[in-house]
Amino acid sequence: MWATDHPRVKICCISSREEARIAIECGASALGLVSAMPSGPGVIPEETIAEIAASVPPPIATFLLTAKQDTESIIAQQRRCRTNTIQIVDRFLGTYEDLRTALPGISIVQVVHVTGEESLEEAIAVATHVDALLLDSGNPLLAVKELGGTGRRHNWTLSRRISRAGGCAGLSGRRLDSAQRAGSSAGSCSLRD
Repeated sequence: MWATDHPRVKICCISSREEARIAIECGASALGLVSAMPSGPGVIPEETIAEIAASVPPPIATFLLTAKQDTESIIAQQRRCRTNTIQIVDRFLGTYEDLRTALPGISIVQVVHVTGEESLEEAIAVATHVDALLLDSGNPLLAVKELGGTGRRHNWTLSRRISRAGGCAGLSGRRLDSAQRAGSSAGSCSLRD
């Protein structure tokens, strides 16, 4: 896998067909549609997610951000929402193979919350089973889980280590440096183009 000089941009917290249209016109290659979460911004009803997803032309990716953790619930939710990508924002308790079997052609993105050394181990363990990792600054260990949209400064030092360990084959050191200088709060790693 090699880094691209043309990063793909995902705009998250899309809440209407009009916002989706504007994001696409501005160059977004992916749209994040946030379903029920324990905290954070941008949550919309599943019916709205399905409506937006149905209006988006290929090749734009529609990401269903889900806090569900079990295979059956994620499959059922994706079938209701009809997105072409699932972004699992919490630790997944099922098997990715079962998701792939039930949802052929649907991309799977696993969020890894960069909270400490355990994040490196988690990323390496998950990387070969998903289409991409998304490194985020949430904290799923809090009493009220923070699974995204925290606004906290991202731990780019640990993210660089994850990238170098092979957990994020598509995120080059150069792009990590650029994101770190910008003070960004999240990063994503594409494992497959």
